[in-house]
Amino acid sequence: MNTIAENINDIKNRIEKASNGRKITLLAVTKTFSAECAKQAIDTGILDIAESKIQEALPKFEVLSNSLNGINKHFIGHLQSNKAKKAVLNFDLIQSLDSIDLAKDINRHAKDINKVQKCLIEFKVSTEETKYGASKEKVYEIYDYCALNCPNISVCGIMTIAPFFDDKELVRPYFKLAYEVFENIKNTKKDANFNILSMGMSDDFEIAIQEGSNMVRVGTAIFGERNYDK
Repeated sequence: MNTIAENINDIKNRIEKASNGRKITLLAVTKTFSAECAKQAIDTGILDIAESKIQEALPKFEVLSNSLNGINKHFIGHLQSNKAKKAVLNFDLIQSLDSIDLAKDINRHAKDINKVQKCLIEFKVSTEETKYGASKEKVYEIYDYCALNCPNISVCGIMTIAPFFDDKELVRPYFKLAYEVFENIKNTKKDANFNILSMGMSDDFEIAIQEGSNMVRVGTAIFGERNYDK
């Protein structure tokens, strides 16, 4: 069984081959894995980590406090309004902005602490009921609403999760759609801050990169299947 450092090195090599020289951010998804696992990833030079549950993340951040200087903390789970305040207080980038109501909450809490909260709009490209996110039309509505009404939110791009297929080639149309929406907003709004397309996970990150992703969210391929909850 490979070490976390060996897995990260392998993933970086695969990213390099898929990217044709483009800069890709490797986001280590530490959700369900221990603080020690996260520290091992950080020790290899990982600068971005992700969690999906506030109640799991905060105790872990406490344990990791001495290792988090210079580390970007991403929230990638479904964010309920009653958790928005804690997300704003503890995360650098919220990748799951999926409604105008949530934008209002994030903006209010960010204003309270004089922060401009970086967010990605979560675009739901699949029809799976278990997936969260905004429709294509809603993505544009949320972007425009934030631009006009939320001075304490900086919308930095789009995040999406493709449906799962045994044949990974079947995910391409979903990534293509997300890329088209991302490029359309970037090119029509002329927003210099809108520059992140977060798509691709352990099973499909190479295809996502080929289709335009510049941030991939990798957990299992780094840390393995086991976690401290099982």
